[in-house]
Amino acid sequence: MVKHFNIFLVALALTLGISRCKPPKEQVTRPARLDLAEKKLGDLRELAVEQNKIPRSEEPNGEIMWATKYDQHGKMKFDWTLGFFPGTCWYLYEHTNDIAWKKAAIKFQEQIEPFKTNLNSHDLGFVFYCSFGNGYRITGEPAYRQVLIEAGNSLLSRYSPTVGCIQSWNVDSGWQAERGWSFPVIIDNMMNLELLFELTELTGDNKYREVAIAHADQTLKHHFREDNSSYHVVDYDASSGQVRHKHTAQGFAHESAWARGQAWGLYGYTVCFRYTKDERYLNRAIKIADFMVNHPNLPADGVPYWDFNAPNIPDEPRDVSAAAITASALVELNRYTGQKYKSEVDKILKSLSSDAYLVGAHDETKFLLDHSVGSIPHGAEIDEPLAYADYYYVEAVLRQQDKQHILQ
Repeated sequence: MVKHFNIFLVALALTLGISRCKPPKEQVTRPARLDLAEKKLGDLRELAVEQNKIPRSEEPNGEIMWATKYDQHGKMKFDWTLGFFPGTCWYLYEHTNDIAWKKAAIKFQEQIEPFKTNLNSHDLGFVFYCSFGNGYRITGEPAYRQVLIEAGNSLLSRYSPTVGCIQSWNVDSGWQAERGWSFPVIIDNMMNLELLFELTELTGDNKYREVAIAHADQTLKHHFREDNSSYHVVDYDASSGQVRHKHTAQGFAHESAWARGQAWGLYGYTVCFRYTKDERYLNRAIKIADFMVNHPNLPADGVPYWDFNAPNIPDEPRDVSAAAITASALVELNRYTGQKYKSEVDKILKSLSSDAYLVGAHDETKFLLDHSVGSIPHGAEIDEPLAYADYYYVEAVLRQQDKQHILQ
């Protein structure tokens, strides 16, 4: 039933006229990539400062969709994408030394900070490490370090020693409550471990590292198929820790390889190797990378369809966000593998820097990259610019420029 529903949504999206990405024509040189980012995202920064809101995506009609939202009582709602734009501001401040980027990052972090005590989300790594984490790395501001510690402690509250994982979604409300899950863990959760590893480095307290390793190890055991692709959701029994089901929520089908999910796993295990030097994590990252770059359904330009097993390839939307995450992860993975994936990184960034995906300087679109996919099964943000695609693209370009301080 899920499969047929997903097929229906894809068909509906195609009927509504989702644009197809053409092969790259003109590429932007590496220095010009960041110059264009400064120009395009500078305009978005000014609008965001004026509106006092953090941008998330942009509708086809040009309307900005804001991550900053409020409930009926005027209380700001949590959104997993809140950290990406301030994180991008930190990156561009680092690149340009333009104080306007720093001021914007600080301004938007003030909105985010109250969520450091949020116990209802696993996405605290995304939200706080991308923003306050970069801010602390760049400035050394002690207050940012304290925010990271409090966010990390909140994240630890979602860890179950019985399961050996950090719980991803709550199961008592929203669409997740309709799935019958007990203790769902999504591959995306690997991205929140960087915060925990770094907190042990910052504080000397090993509890953060221990939870990160336990989660990574349990995910190694249960999230991957024989072909080295990953499931999106593994649902554990909260009481026994046993696996109940293996599902998807944002991919095409339970047994398909959702593209951004593969990228999350690649990035996550590369980070795990950085902090632990555990060869198991490096081997897993390599296996994920090989699955992706050698997949017969990967287009020649290296920008994947939203799911490697989507039903109507080649007439399926691409997911630029998955490509940007992959590129950034591969730049780091290259440092541990003798530049094994250099050609793949060059290809992906060349493609993303072409007029097929990179928004032109005079285009009215206010983001940097177009043609990402949020969630096709949810009918959300299909073939649109996304804040996290821009974040990981800028990160990848900076990393490729050998700014070693970006990593440990």
